[in-house]
Amino acid sequence: MSGDHAHGHGPSSADPGQHRRRLAIVLALTATVLLVEVVGALISGSLALLADAGHMLTDSAGLAIALIAATLAMRPATDRRTWGYRRAEVLGATLQAAALLAVGVYILIEGIRRLFEPPEIASTAVLVFGVVGLVANAIGILILVRGGRSSNVNMRAAFLEVLNDTLGSVAVLVAAAVIALTGWQQADAVASLFIAVLIVPRTLKLLRETVSVLLESTPPGLDLDDVRRHLLALPHVREVHDLHASQITSELPVLSAHVVVEDSCFFDGHAPQVLDQLQACLAEHFTVSVEHSTFQLESPAHTSHELTAHD
Repeated sequence: MSGDHAHGHGPSSADPGQHRRRLAIVLALTATVLLVEVVGALISGSLALLADAGHMLTDSAGLAIALIAATLAMRPATDRRTWGYRRAEVLGATLQAAALLAVGVYILIEGIRRLFEPPEIASTAVLVFGVVGLVANAIGILILVRGGRSSNVNMRAAFLEVLNDTLGSVAVLVAAAVIALTGWQQADAVASLFIAVLIVPRTLKLLRETVSVLLESTPPGLDLDDVRRHLLALPHVREVHDLHASQITSELPVLSAHVVVEDSCFFDGHAPQVLDQLQACLAEHFTVSVEHSTFQLESPAHTSHELTAHD
């Protein structure tokens, strides 16, 4: 006997289509500034502008993933793809993180080199392109704030992406101002290193999270030993084995287990009650909300009939 359980979610007061439109507008703004800053970096020779463009690339990737997730999450599952296209978010994020890590490392190496061999920087051009980036980020923040940046995880993440972009634009402007006022060319390298420090740790964190999902690791914050102890403490439960937990995406953990119960449960009507108790235990006792759980209820004699060894 087995049972599958999914926690339902009530309808959101926010319009998912409106969220997608706002994310698309902010992504378009960020991608435009990315291209403008690449051009500005080529014209002015500023590594800080190039670093901020790399930072924009990081955040453009994050916004694109948020937009893709918002779009794909609305597509229904099929017999061929029982989880729909939800894992496409993870695959895309992994590829983006790998590329962005290379960008961040390059900026770090080049920034250190330029501290000792600073090239001539056209500070006026850097100021102009830096202002363009700052204005675009301010517009993006305004759009997300007015759209309810705290209404869901995607919108909160998008707001943080744009806020980080704003810090990068400010660093570029400060570097350009220092060069214009003092002639200290190393300010450009210092600003680029600051921006690289913003990029690399976030990229490593994203890469670690996505690879963990692809390897079907146990969701962070879920202790399977603790889960087993709680399940074994329930009435009529004698053994728990083949306990597995993983994630379909970063926000969709799943869990399955074989649960050995007393023989009497299959004759006196206790089996459905035990299944309810197992699911309630999983939903109530742990900080990680497992939306999808599957339990296979077995008699003590069934264990010896299983084809593979179990934990």
